[in-house]
Amino acid sequence: MKGENQKLKLLILAKLFAEQTDDEHGLTMPEIIDKLAARGVNADRKTLYLDFEELRRFGLDILAEQVGHKTYYALGARDFELPELKLLVDSVQAAKFITDKKSRELIRKLEGLVSTHQARQLHRQVLISGRVKTMNESIYYNIDKLHMAINSDSQIRFQYYQWNVKKEMELRHGGAWYQVSPWALIWDDENYYLVAFDSADAKIKHYRVDKMLRIKALDEPRLGRDTFRAFDMARYAKTLFGMYGGEEADVTLVGEARLAGVVIDRFGKDIPLVPVEGDKFEAKVRVAVSPQFFGWVMGMGGGLQITGPAPVVKRMREEVKKLAEQYLNI
Repeated sequence: MKGENQKLKLLILAKLFAEQTDDEHGLTMPEIIDKLAARGVNADRKTLYLDFEELRRFGLDILAEQVGHKTYYALGARDFELPELKLLVDSVQAAKFITDKKSRELIRKLEGLVSTHQARQLHRQVLISGRVKTMNESIYYNIDKLHMAINSDSQIRFQYYQWNVKKEMELRHGGAWYQVSPWALIWDDENYYLVAFDSADAKIKHYRVDKMLRIKALDEPRLGRDTFRAFDMARYAKTLFGMYGGEEADVTLVGEARLAGVVIDRFGKDIPLVPVEGDKFEAKVRVAVSPQFFGWVMGMGGGLQITGPAPVVKRMREEVKKLAEQYLNI
């Protein structure tokens, strides 16, 4: 007698293999027959052997392993291996631009790509992380809107916000609309940034995507094509510190040898490092000169020094003086 879901037999069988078996967990023939019966499908050994072959012909890696007097059947190779999914889960959990809610939703979907046994390993990884995540639920859709605007060669408009001391969202520039030509997205320091051309100021700017609100594509073609044709995205990202802007300048740094790796990690292996007296090195780097850059240098505890050009050295002295004055009367 046929079961009520007999026509779905192969689909249910494939789903059973995907959800309940893997390289370390198989099902015996009696177990498979019982589980199919519980889903309204009648089956016997003879027809199941033929079904297994049909699934293999379709591309599923149905394995059979003899253990003692029993044969266990399982799904072997999958689109994603468990270590690959662990890497993706770690990335989702670590990404500050994805909210906690969206992280949980994405991870649940990733867990569906492995068996229930392996999914527990992915779930255990989620519990060990306690990152500060963005509070803007719309960023997930902001990224999609920005990609669509870039692909359709459209300008966009949006509002931009910041948090005030009352922990309230406060629109910048009194709620004025920003209108720019989007050209690329950068993921830097675990945040997404839009890199765009602002025609009003005739310059390239960047904006944190999770701070953007009410993004709308306009029926106006993007501007700044010539500017971006000569634009080096990798170099641009490298010059910025914490994605804070500033006037770019070629800066000379002198540092202790122990900090050579820190400078290479920040600016890449292509920068010239020249040994100088006293077990030190000199490096010439191009940076966006900003308080964040000065803070990075100060964070080296005196092991790194700006020696040129003179205007940048002067600004560094002013930053150090201003910082010292803040603590004189404490």
